[in-house]
Amino acid sequence: MTQTSAEAGLRGTESGPGTGRSTGRDLRWLAAVAGAYTLLQLVLVVPGSGLGWDETVYVSQVSPDAEAAFFSAPRARGITFLVAPVTALTSSVEALRVCLALLSGAGLFLALRVWRRLLPGPVLALAGALFAGLWITVLYGPQAMPNLWVALGSLATVGCFLRAARDRSDLAALAGLGAGVAFVALMRPSDALWLALPLAAAALLVRAWRRPVLLLVLGAGAALGCAEWVIEAYAGYDGLVARLRRASEIQGHLDWQLAFGDQMRALDGRSLCRPCDIPWRRPVTAVWWFALPLLAVAGLLVGVRLRRLTVVLVPTLAGLSLAVPYLLLIGYAAPRFLLPTYALLALPVALCLTRIGRTARARPLVATGLALVLGAHLAVQYAVLDGAVARSRAHRAALGRVVAELDRQGVRPPCVVSGEEAVRIAFLAGCASRQTGGHDGSITPAGIAALARTRPVALVMTGDGGPPAYARHWRLRPLPDLPGVPDWRAYLSPSTRPAPQAVTEPAPPPVTHVPGQHT
Repeated sequence: MTQTSAEAGLRGTESGPGTGRSTGRDLRWLAAVAGAYTLLQLVLVVPGSGLGWDETVYVSQVSPDAEAAFFSAPRARGITFLVAPVTALTSSVEALRVCLALLSGAGLFLALRVWRRLLPGPVLALAGALFAGLWITVLYGPQAMPNLWVALGSLATVGCFLRAARDRSDLAALAGLGAGVAFVALMRPSDALWLALPLAAAALLVRAWRRPVLLLVLGAGAALGCAEWVIEAYAGYDGLVARLRRASEIQGHLDWQLAFGDQMRALDGRSLCRPCDIPWRRPVTAVWWFALPLLAVAGLLVGVRLRRLTVVLVPTLAGLSLAVPYLLLIGYAAPRFLLPTYALLALPVALCLTRIGRTARARPLVATGLALVLGAHLAVQYAVLDGAVARSRAHRAALGRVVAELDRQGVRPPCVVSGEEAVRIAFLAGCASRQTGGHDGSITPAGIAALARTRPVALVMTGDGGPPAYARHWRLRPLPDLPGVPDWRAYLSPSTRPAPQAVTEPAPPPVTHVPGQHT
């Protein structure tokens, strides 16, 4: 059988990049994918979106406009370090979003560029487009969340590992390997462990790759990236073991828990599914999820045919390893958890689709079917994205109304907010957020009662429950509802004083029913 030009080009990447003309063309394709990804974020996600709950925790650590929210044990400060230069210059959420959109587009380009000596430009461009086309990837590109950055860091790290393992003279790849795993560890230390495990196994099992320097660089990078988290464990959690134990408690205790169904349901547009006891309303949103492993296996078979198996097998194994804790060890789901897996599996999938695409050029029926399938996939992705962005904008507007009402009632800095949505409300109001229990418990009821004697304190609640004992005699005021959650109200400490103009306004109807007390 005659060897096709595409197969020859793929095999030719063994020794290095192609001609200057093809290299330049490949870079233009990668730049186009990254530019389109950035543009989608700027047009579809950035306008009018507000900070989410987790984002607010991360941003508040370096924001000059509000006190830092409680930073729980599982969190790492990598994303906080990333946004710190922006928050030092401006408090604008839109400016932060724009900067992160630009950075994530640049990060996608750089991560794909690492692979130029391993896979042809068309395969890399398609892999980047497949990953960037997911609603999850577009939604989290401009968000102050670590998962996308773990994905991009993992993609670059695996590429550097393969280059360094296959070419001992590629010192830039060796340095990139250490920097990549350190970056991932800075963002999420546990993810760095799951990333390093298959790479270390490959370095030990493949005879040609048995170089101590690979293991040393992997270990040193992971240790460097985890150093801040470990130091903080001894400074604030009585040691590393205590912090790990507390992190496991907050995540629902890490043990054998199958979350495949939860992840599947979360693809309907939910940012967090905990508990995920919801109906599967739109099965079409998970069709691509079931196709992903099949296409990845097909990509591995194409790699075998082209004698390039290791180039797609290592990222596949790394992607599966990164998925282990989120599919097998925790009992809830968030689509962003699997972003690193999707980024790495995009490579074998792209290799498979380019093979199908080459067949499609000679068979119009195949080409038409492939175009229809990809078009339907994108239509579903952007329908889900549109709903997720609309909910974000609605919550931002509703929280703004809540904060405005609390301001009219006298909740102004220095102030404290506790209860439901305390983190986001406090950040928008310039207050501190404090909780007396739960994962973010940071103050005792006696402590918050003491604060209420010297500064405005608002306890925000919803539902049928009554206030705790310390707020039983505080002033009760109704608040604007948040989308889908009615009966918002605030118990205001005696130190809060309504604004003068609020005194002359008609008072809202009195609350005739005071819910029962907490037991």
